[in-house]
Amino acid sequence: LWSFGRTANNNPPVTFAVAALENQNVDVTVLPIFGLSGESSVTAKEMWGTMVQGGCFDRDNFNAGPSMPSSVGDTVCAAVSASTWVEPHGRCTVVFSLAWSSPEVKFKKGSTYHRRYTKFYGTSPRSAINLAQDALMKYKHWEEEIDKWQTPILRDERFPEWYKITLFNELYFLVAGGTVWIDSDLSSSLPEDSDLPLHNSTCNSTVPLIGSSPPDFDDKENVGKFLYLEGVEYFMWCTYDVHFYASFALLDLFPKIELSIQRDFARAVLREDRTRVRFLADGTWGTRKVIGAVPHDLGAHDPWHELNAYNIHDTSRWKDLNPKFVLQVYRDFAATDDMSFGRDVWPAVCTAMEYIEQFDRDGDCMIENDGFPDQTYDAWTVLGVSAYCGCLWLAALQAAAAMARSLGHDDYADRCMVKFAKAKHVFEAKLWNGSYFNYDSGTSYSSRSIQADQLAGQWYTASSGLPPLFDEDRIKCTLQKIFDYNVMRVKGGRIGAVNGMHPNGKVDETCMQSREIWTGVTYSLAATMLLHGMEDQAFTTAQGIFLAGWSEEGYGYWFQTPEAWTIDGHYRSLIYMRPLAIWAMQHALSPPRAILEAPKVNTMERAYVSPGALQFLQDSVRKITPKSGCF
Repeated sequence: LWSFGRTANNNPPVTFAVAALENQNVDVTVLPIFGLSGESSVTAKEMWGTMVQGGCFDRDNFNAGPSMPSSVGDTVCAAVSASTWVEPHGRCTVVFSLAWSSPEVKFKKGSTYHRRYTKFYGTSPRSAINLAQDALMKYKHWEEEIDKWQTPILRDERFPEWYKITLFNELYFLVAGGTVWIDSDLSSSLPEDSDLPLHNSTCNSTVPLIGSSPPDFDDKENVGKFLYLEGVEYFMWCTYDVHFYASFALLDLFPKIELSIQRDFARAVLREDRTRVRFLADGTWGTRKVIGAVPHDLGAHDPWHELNAYNIHDTSRWKDLNPKFVLQVYRDFAATDDMSFGRDVWPAVCTAMEYIEQFDRDGDCMIENDGFPDQTYDAWTVLGVSAYCGCLWLAALQAAAAMARSLGHDDYADRCMVKFAKAKHVFEAKLWNGSYFNYDSGTSYSSRSIQADQLAGQWYTASSGLPPLFDEDRIKCTLQKIFDYNVMRVKGGRIGAVNGMHPNGKVDETCMQSREIWTGVTYSLAATMLLHGMEDQAFTTAQGIFLAGWSEEGYGYWFQTPEAWTIDGHYRSLIYMRPLAIWAMQHALSPPRAILEAPKVNTMERAYVSPGALQFLQDSVRKITPKSGCF
């Protein structure tokens, strides 16, 4: 049975189909239409009476033909019945399928696209029938393929049972997270009121004029275009600072979709939108999208074209987005070994790196935060050199150098590693206190806080098969400090890692976010521990999210894992993207083959520099003057 329905306000139509599989043991009958009110020709009460009497409907209904269209506001129903005889102690499988088809997706500002499945099923309202039929005929094969995927993990004795359960269950968000998957080509909608080129001399490529089309990244992966929300309460598509954590799930399971998203952001880096927007945090006005800045998101009401739906802060001044872009691109490049992808996004990588250098205020090659929440922790103020953004910057320098080397840009790689050496010296001198890296180099009460996420750059570095940013002893010392304080001093490690903890063992109450436990950050912290041989600490840390969010004794957040909760269990933002970061743990436990088989780089090779540049690098590290340039 199938039913075609038009929707209100000229929204795309939707068709439903319900079916059952008939065979020699199972008889299928249908009731094409009935209603809930007494005015209907057949009422719901009469339908149930028929079922109680004989367990089936009239087989002549198959020849009834199409039903009369319903009136606006009517509630109409249909039913399928499957009946069989079961002998004592016998068994029989009865299979039903339910499908729906809404081939178009329409965004608020009018853009309409065909969904991805229309490439295979077409755009006819009757496609729901084919979907239901395929489900009946192929469901066993689908189940076999799911078993083939899941069984190696479920049987792996290295993994605790709770981890296996949570790993697969957190994938609910890929379906429930407002996902839109389209098959349409996107046309460029760039402003045409400027003729100013952005020239990137450091990578010998010129970014296209602002009014022209960026490099053609459209569907080179042949997977259409993919969007998912930051969360059901935060309506922004593919929020990039959060995708940084969640993207491991797509990379491991749907790598071509992941590359497609990165291509979308590479296009966006090279675009500008001069529309003026007002930022809520301070009331100032600014530009919606600055060329060279990685956007916070792909938009809300006209995605891919009107970027940056987020308007609390001016994210063109954020310090984490551009390094996160470089790190994600390199990780995906290394994991897939896709040279075409690397070459396509390389101009955007160079532009993103060049853009972020403006935040090196004193010429020491280390970027500084500007005294407002200019990163994913958008309520937690940070000033000067910071553990979170500074570590991301160090990692981005090394990743950009490695990518440059792979693509044959040796001079660019040399320059990146010279900057890396100088920036690392500044970072460690200003933040390392003997057991962890301070939150920032400022003088506020939270400047010495222990941030759970302070090694985010090292997490990506290790995940990408690159040499560590710091001595292994310092990395493990920092991770142990975080475990001892942020994890174990909060409810005995049973609710995850609190974002900020003072060295006296008290939770940092500076702001809402410093005192929260972020589920996705806890998973990423556990992944970092796994990458550095701290398996016991890693599984204990991540288990806190399972115990609080998924276990019967927890807060009851099943299949709606929030962004955060507090020590007393109050949540913020249910059904959120970041918890997909549990797949970063699986990435650490079973790295992609391309990363495992890539040539290892020893300590002397990590700089990737020529002898002359190496001498300059060594001299720079010995004595760095306050105003020294990066080249």
